[in-house]
Amino acid sequence: MKTGNELRMLLRSIDHKGYPNYKQTAGSYHFNQFDLYIDHVQGDPFASPSSLHIEVSHEQAKFPEAYYKGNSQLKDNAGNVGGDVAKAARIALQDHLTRLLSAQFEQYNFKAKGSGKSGLISISRCGQEVLERTACEITDEKIIMRFHVGFPAFGRTINAGELEKILFEFLPKCVENSVYYVNLNKKKVEAAVFLAEDQYVLRQTLRQEKLVSFVANGSILPRKSGVSDVPMKGAVPFTSPSSMERSFILPHKGEIKGMAVPEGITLIVGGGYHGKSTLLSAIQQGVYNHIEGDGREFVITEETAIKLRAEDGRSIRNVDISMFINDLPNNKDTGSFDTEDASGSTSQAAGVVEGIEAGTRLFLIDEDTSATNFMVRDEFMQQVISREKEPITPFLERARDLYEKSGISTILVAGSSGAFFYIADYILQMDCYNTVDITSNVKGLCSGHTAPRTQAPNYAVPDFQRVLPPYRGRLISGNDDRNDAEGKDRGGRYKEHGGHESRNGYREHGGHESHSGRGGSRHEHMKVKAFGLESLSLDKESINVRYVEQLTDAEQTTALAYLMRYILENKLDGRATVQDIVRSVEQELEQKGFKPFCSSYIPCGLARPRTQELYACLNRFRG
Repeated sequence: MKTGNELRMLLRSIDHKGYPNYKQTAGSYHFNQFDLYIDHVQGDPFASPSSLHIEVSHEQAKFPEAYYKGNSQLKDNAGNVGGDVAKAARIALQDHLTRLLSAQFEQYNFKAKGSGKSGLISISRCGQEVLERTACEITDEKIIMRFHVGFPAFGRTINAGELEKILFEFLPKCVENSVYYVNLNKKKVEAAVFLAEDQYVLRQTLRQEKLVSFVANGSILPRKSGVSDVPMKGAVPFTSPSSMERSFILPHKGEIKGMAVPEGITLIVGGGYHGKSTLLSAIQQGVYNHIEGDGREFVITEETAIKLRAEDGRSIRNVDISMFINDLPNNKDTGSFDTEDASGSTSQAAGVVEGIEAGTRLFLIDEDTSATNFMVRDEFMQQVISREKEPITPFLERARDLYEKSGISTILVAGSSGAFFYIADYILQMDCYNTVDITSNVKGLCSGHTAPRTQAPNYAVPDFQRVLPPYRGRLISGNDDRNDAEGKDRGGRYKEHGGHESRNGYREHGGHESHSGRGGSRHEHMKVKAFGLESLSLDKESINVRYVEQLTDAEQTTALAYLMRYILENKLDGRATVQDIVRSVEQELEQKGFKPFCSSYIPCGLARPRTQELYACLNRFRG
């Protein structure tokens, strides 16, 4: 490792030379407060900015060990919690430090002048959710912060003086004020960690008590607008119906009260604009922890929950949808169903089966975004079109079996059909954003009406030995040994292009080549792009994730692109099942982080998606 002074001398030696000379700065440098690593240098001032990271030892940062290694006293007091509480605390601390460094960078962003992206200093911008991101990684030995810098230039001539200002003046101040515990607001750091520990304990408690969701009294559920996820000012705070109110004791907050939703089938009804979808939206985002002040800190949902909806036009590959759709007029096999252009009903049927395959314990459904003919068929329609002429078995007739035979609960927002009253265990009415339990009243009314058909025969869950064909979109020549193909060019330098924002606002990641060093054989990686929460692409193949509603951050989409590239290049051998593939990827993520999925270095700009979103992405890949 070179010294910071050697970097300073190098910068002065290449000042006013051609921009490619910046490539000489790649490497590692020891500063007084941290070690600096220049992982990737941009090709010109208008290209994606350079990738850097710093490492600070725990001896220097001096954060309490309990914040990232686990609170042993908490474990002793709640022995049933398990060691994962330490992971929750560590992710919360990583999130907090990322937000602090982002705020520091904002003060110096573009203070260094030049062409194109000259002077840019940026790190991940965190939303309301607490996610595990590559921007900050805390190991047992150190804290790693990854970020981007636009290396300054005038035209395409190096302006080393401005980069020297960034690296030797701006960066040390930012690090000092965001990564050193002695300089931080200790109460805020503690609050972030303690909140995560409370959220984790509450999640575990819900599982033990056979509850699928909890909404704390006083929670603020409405958001400011359709483009802002911050809480709405003046919104009506949530209050639980007394019949469903439960209280729990948390390690730090103490007693907390709110609405506890048991396993089973829960129906949310009410007039338009009274808050039905707002409640469901808060519940579906409850799979993530939220930061203090969000209003949904203690809206906690079963972490495997999946929001179902119709997706006209999506592709379906080798999915057994026979429990919902059978006896098609064209004799198409629904036990292994394929289509490039699914209807609303077939897409939602596939979504249910794929959700079961992904291990969900809770389906979330809004009638507004569902296919009507998939959800229910009223009595009159059944008289006009006989059952023998209708290949669709509606969700209404499978929901009880999903719960009673497969242990999968449902929370459903309904507004047009009363048929769901007959299968519901709990019925909640939203009245001017107030929640009322009307279960007993509605059940009384049901006794005076003829019940619709609510169960169908032949319920059977597929065995999920589904295998996808090998990917043939790109042939890989030469040596396929990944230990030899570490992402270097012919001169031994890394060529990874990862995690940078392109000029069109999207994030573009490398189609770099890796040379094995054995006779020049080549392993060429797919080029990946991420387009916010809309889609991602691998080479020329696009995956539409617009309707995967629980993706909450564009960095999750970027991470999915990396994971999908890895799967396509390494896992689709025509033998491994979909479950085997996802399980192995999750295992590598858990043990090694994103390192196996990034050829030469881990870029800033990746956020870990849930297992359910990885399944969803793989299921929507048309290639």
